[in-house]
Amino acid sequence: MDRDTVYTHNPAVVATSSFFPRVYGWMTAGLGVTALAAIFTLSSPALLQAIFGNRLVFYALIIAELGLVIGLSAAINRISAGTAKMMFLLYSALSGVTFSAIFLVYTESSIASTFFVAAGTFGAMSLYGMVTRRDLTGWGSFLFMGLIGIIIASVVNIFLQSAMITWVVSCIGVLVFVGLTAYDTQKLKRMAAAGFADDEARQKATILGALTLYLDFINLFLMMLRLMGNRR
Repeated sequence: MDRDTVYTHNPAVVATSSFFPRVYGWMTAGLGVTALAAIFTLSSPALLQAIFGNRLVFYALIIAELGLVIGLSAAINRISAGTAKMMFLLYSALSGVTFSAIFLVYTESSIASTFFVAAGTFGAMSLYGMVTRRDLTGWGSFLFMGLIGIIIASVVNIFLQSAMITWVVSCIGVLVFVGLTAYDTQKLKRMAAAGFADDEARQKATILGALTLYLDFINLFLMMLRLMGNRR
């Protein structure tokens, strides 16, 4: 038996190769739902007014999004795979509703160009996380501290409205989410290599992985848009 035959029959390799296409497939589906929800929202002036004309409604949607992410992540072992899929798609739809605001702020051409730059960057870093032999575990605490700093600075800047803080946070945010993309991909690779108890567990891990990478990509895109986007 030659080396290539051993490689292709390695259980860890087989598990990883079958797991990631499903993760990326669900992530792509989530992005598609987000895009459709944004288009639907933009097509309805009444809906736009109801959401962005009333801060309570807008903040309620944001809280609902956070609740779905936290709920899905915390309850993944207790809910069914079907419920996890519905929660992920619902979150993706709510994200589309709130993200429709970027089309009111930035030009469509700059949104499109930034999206492709973010997609290329995400793809490169996710590939790096999948193929590198370097252990990225040590990145976790550093990236988590950076994420907390971004959140705190963003909340403070709601009151200060400082363009400089926005620029600095966006620059740091790009670095943090670029790192998280590689880190999370490697973590998912190890999860797949360890194997799953059954198909139900595999499906739930797929949805959780899709949510993780979806969040990395969306936040990377938004940070880049702040830096590269042309305002109307």
